[in-house]
Amino acid sequence: MTSATERQLPCFWRAAFRIKRLSVSCSGSRVRTNFQRGSESRMSTTSQKHRNFVSEPMADKPVTALAGIGDRLGHSLTEQGYDKAYVVLGQFLLLRKDTELFCYWLKDVTAANSKQADDCAQCLKEWCDAFL
Repeated sequence: MTSATERQLPCFWRAAFRIKRLSVSCSGSRVRTNFQRGSESRMSTTSQKHRNFVSEPMADKPVTALAGIGDRLGHSLTEQGYDKAYVVLGQFLLLRKDTELFCYWLKDVTAANSKQADDCAQCLKEWCDAFL
């Protein structure tokens, strides 16, 4: 199914419009090409910090144990009264596990960038899915 934008493009551009990433690998005389289309091309990778946080109960972890929260953001959150990871989790739950709303809140409170806020929200969401 093509979108209106794709129909307006010349024929040779339509295929390029659908291809998000092209990877070519050469081994000897063989050339392999892998195409990834549409939303399939977005890889979801998580940091080791994220995997560690999601793999175990919350307990009394500091706020810097959350993925996306480093020393600077951790200090900013601690000054505002969010000194433990479970307090930030409480705010996430008050916002009804809405990751977009949580990202706006975190950016507003700590001046976090989009990636930091999204990493933290995804970390809390996956922890909730695993433990709640």
